[in-house]
Amino acid sequence: MPNTIFVLNGPNLNLLGLREPEIYGADTLDDIAGMLEDRARALNLDIDMRQSNHEGHLIDWLHEAQATGAKAVLLNAGAYTHTSFALYDAIRAIRTPVIEVHLSNPAAREEYRRHSFVGMAAKGVISGFGAQSYLLALEAAARI
Repeated sequence: MPNTIFVLNGPNLNLLGLREPEIYGADTLDDIAGMLEDRARALNLDIDMRQSNHEGHLIDWLHEAQATGAKAVLLNAGAYTHTSFALYDAIRAIRTPVIEVHLSNPAAREEYRRHSFVGMAAKGVISGFGAQSYLLALEAAARI
């Protein structure tokens, strides 16, 4: 799967489009998947888009990305970004590059959102551009 980009989405991202649209925008996760698939085709890449509200699934999928030879992982870990040592360890344990993605800008929000365990282990972070954050991250992943 050397041309595959895993796009992993954490808790509550299944509610995009409904949940706090003033912060996260009106695009649903399916809308974002469609945008990513269109852009990925142009870059000769495949997208494997997944969402779970369970931390262990995200960790298993990071391991799977490594095991299958994925080119990169785009990870929006949601609230786990700020709390999960386990995701930090999982990212550090794999060679597959991980790019942290956020729709909003955590640095401009509540104090507790300003610390990212995911970002400490990730190759890079793209945030604050709504659904475009995913497309920018995809462009970066294509060039890794």
